[in-house]
Amino acid sequence: MNLQLTILILYSALFIAIGFFISRKVRKADDFLVAGRRLGPGLLATTFLAANIGAGSTVGATGLGYAFGWSAWWWVGSAGIGSFILANTVGPKIWSLAAKNGWRTVGDFLDHRYNRSVRGLIAILLWMGALMILAGQLIAISQILEIVVGLPKWQGCLIGGIVVSSYFAAGGLLGSAWVNLIQFTVKFTGFVLAVPFGLAAAGGWHALEPTMEALPGLGARGILSYASILVPSFIISPGLIQKLYGARDERTVREGVNWNAAGLLLFAFAPAILGIIARAQYPNLSNRELALPMVMTKLMPPWLGLLTLAAVFSAEISASDAILFMLSSSLSVDLYKTFLRPAASDRDLLFAGRVAAVAGASLGVLLAMALPSIISALQIFYTLMAVALSAPLIVGLYSRRPTAARAIVAIIISVGLTAATGSSVIGILAAFVIMITP
Repeated sequence: MNLQLTILILYSALFIAIGFFISRKVRKADDFLVAGRRLGPGLLATTFLAANIGAGSTVGATGLGYAFGWSAWWWVGSAGIGSFILANTVGPKIWSLAAKNGWRTVGDFLDHRYNRSVRGLIAILLWMGALMILAGQLIAISQILEIVVGLPKWQGCLIGGIVVSSYFAAGGLLGSAWVNLIQFTVKFTGFVLAVPFGLAAAGGWHALEPTMEALPGLGARGILSYASILVPSFIISPGLIQKLYGARDERTVREGVNWNAAGLLLFAFAPAILGIIARAQYPNLSNRELALPMVMTKLMPPWLGLLTLAAVFSAEISASDAILFMLSSSLSVDLYKTFLRPAASDRDLLFAGRVAAVAGASLGVLLAMALPSIISALQIFYTLMAVALSAPLIVGLYSRRPTAARAIVAIIISVGLTAATGSSVIGILAAFVIMITP
């Protein structure tokens, strides 16, 4: 067994141990689903950052930097812009309503504001999209394990699914928040050190100039495409809003999510730089998403290679638990409690959440084996959520005028238009027009 694999095994065992330790404090469904509504600004910020800096923000964004250079900033930067808007508009408002009404999911808001039909429709779209994005994170984990020990994709996906489902099913949001604190610390340290060491290994900025000049960039259309999907997605993401429900007060929401936004806007430069370094050193990679694993295993000194390996592994695992949280909470509350067994006790709901976590992870593993790449998986999720949920959630939060029937029409037409035209902008605009037209 090599040292890198040993580090990953011990690191994974630590996550699982924390999850089971925290599980002793998870006695009610609220502890599992919204951390007992007692997260402070620091834990809220780190659990947000841990969720947001995942496969797309590390392996995927470095791959974009490898292909397009500096414009790869917009993948993570757009998430930071959306998070800033969430922190100062939608976030505090929906938190106050959730605390007042005891909401646990975005579906609770949709049911309260519209009806169960809107809740059910969005939940179905959420389940499909969440499985896609969970698969994307598991693909990234499998790529790391492929580089480190040569494991085939299916084995890497399976290992990732087992680790994530073990500690999340035990501790829920409360457990994952503490695990996320460790994961964020490792991620932050690893990437802060990786950039200067990577630059030194590549010969400094001057040596990278020919590569930067040769890369085509995304162009205005490509940047608009990413921003139009990602900015609204990070305002209305059910997984993030449900984490936000765990804040102890409205001030915590503003502070914690703003710190998260600032972190994302700064972090966005790291994968772009590392992608450019990889392009200069390894211009003929068969898969651009191997750029980050190549940099961390080939260009870093051994000690930093181990740290960056742990950082990237942390990114993928933490984002996976965030998606599993979103999926399991929706399945247990929006499906089980709302439609299948309304009379379920608190203990039944807690058990359902844990079963849903294991079931969701299993389906994510199967899907990850079939999807080709991380970015393709993430784009499916972000597009679906931005198009279907932006208008019903935002307009419904600030206006009493739109009806449930209008929300359903907006969801169906926006998704249909996006599928027909290939443009999320058209779908989102159509949904807002339908929702606000007198």
